[in-house]
Amino acid sequence: MKKIIHTEKAPKAIGPYSQAIEANGMLFISGQIPVNPANGEIPESIEEQTEQVMKNIGAILNEAGYGYEHVVKSTCLLSDMANFKVMNDVYGRYYEVGPPARAAFAVKTLPLNVLVEIETIAAK
Repeated sequence: MKKIIHTEKAPKAIGPYSQAIEANGMLFISGQIPVNPANGEIPESIEEQTEQVMKNIGAILNEAGYGYEHVVKSTCLLSDMANFKVMNDVYGRYYEVGPPARAAFAVKTLPLNVLVEIETIAAK
């Protein structure tokens, strides 16, 4: 059975999808973009955008009773691979011990023309 996870502490979905779905002890978090849920603003720099994305992921993890330590896989989408190092540095601060498996790709365009989007899978 699946359970829909939603929190006001992360941005609302901008399409026909859930923020996250929990099923069989696993949490599947939809790609998070750097929208501040409090004011709808998007920071400018890749560093600030990655930080906001990670906060959004954290809010969803917390709402579902998970933490960053439960994350087993991330997929990072970047609008430009030139931003990889900065994104990686910010991302790495959240996973200093036992980081999850991960893939990172450059894509042509991301929703709302943001610089980064990260989807996440966690398991207990």
